[in-house]
Amino acid sequence: MNPIKSIKVDIINDSRNIPTLSVTVTTEESKTGNCMVPSGASTGKYEAYELRDDDTSHGGVTKAKENILEIIAPVIIGKDVTNQKNIDDTLIKLDGTKNKSKLGGNSILGVSFACGKAGASTMGKEFYEYMRMLAEVSPNEICPLLYFNLINGGKHAKTGLAFQEYHIVPKVDSVTEALDIAQKIENILGEIIKEKYGDVEKGDEGGYAVPTENIREPLELLSQAVKKSGLESDIMFALDVAATSFYDEVTKTYKVGDERHTKEELHDTYVSLAEAFPILSIEDPFYEEDFESFAKLKQDLSKVIIVGDDLTVTNIERVKKAHELGSISGLIVKPNQIGTLTETLDVITYAQKNGIHCIVSHRSGETMDDMIADITEAFHCFGMKSGARGPKEREVKYARLVKIHNNKNSN
Repeated sequence: MNPIKSIKVDIINDSRNIPTLSVTVTTEESKTGNCMVPSGASTGKYEAYELRDDDTSHGGVTKAKENILEIIAPVIIGKDVTNQKNIDDTLIKLDGTKNKSKLGGNSILGVSFACGKAGASTMGKEFYEYMRMLAEVSPNEICPLLYFNLINGGKHAKTGLAFQEYHIVPKVDSVTEALDIAQKIENILGEIIKEKYGDVEKGDEGGYAVPTENIREPLELLSQAVKKSGLESDIMFALDVAATSFYDEVTKTYKVGDERHTKEELHDTYVSLAEAFPILSIEDPFYEEDFESFAKLKQDLSKVIIVGDDLTVTNIERVKKAHELGSISGLIVKPNQIGTLTETLDVITYAQKNGIHCIVSHRSGETMDDMIADITEAFHCFGMKSGARGPKEREVKYARLVKIHNNKNSN
């Protein structure tokens, strides 16, 4: 028995200067675990509910803090910190809602992952090692592919660019080499963009907020940068379209720039882009309820990974539906979409058993927590998204992954 002694909650600011929670769990033996809760700007409607004081995405989190201290802590204190399933089942039951709207997904996430990290410390394990004790893993030695979001649009930037993220993905088997390649290409891209547009701002995830509404133009800019770097054979591109953000439910059309497109027209656009550029994956190409259009694109673009995010929201029921309908070949894993460590691991386990690629992801509102690197390593996931190089809240995830891989190589 390794009882929890106390739960401490602080209010900190995320990378967008918006309040969020930092939760610390301490055991009777003075082992601790901390979780700093991230927040998304582009969110699916089926995500765990983020509790804010004024019910806006920029509201405070004092109510969420109170829920932890006044409702959660009295029930969780005294429990065995290494019994993660019992802790998470208790949190889910205590909330009692389908989307964790009573206590807040942010409150529950903070406690759940802080307990997980404290459990790892109690067992004398790294967090990624400990997670392997909590769920079935099919290990391999593949290095995760790193998704670098070099051009930001959609809800991550104040431009008219509909598509949300344009990534480069170095196809190399070294984290350090991937980071070096990304930095080189980002530097060259910056020069190309400055020459064409002058100084431009950076988006929420550190990529360039290019002042264009032409969804093809960012891919052309990335192609120029990659060609200039001489690394064409090592680089692929990836899109996070976040199509729900520019979908009109009334007209059932997608607004791209000044034009409105049907799902069929948007489908043809993706086919055209995949023919013209080395695209590895396309995330959320359609509205978050349109499983059928995902499936058709997956069928027609068999060499491109079709990824669910708003479609699947790290929710086992949504993931099962997407798999059964043939909608996806990959999915985004974001712990704060579902709220507990156990549920996050359940999704990864199901996905990997069914041949679905897992890409573990940060959020636009990030903290200095590096847990996504541990999750990526724990399950040897296909990829990890942590934005562009530079911003400290993005770099800390990459630094953690480098440390893990350096330790593995030295043993």
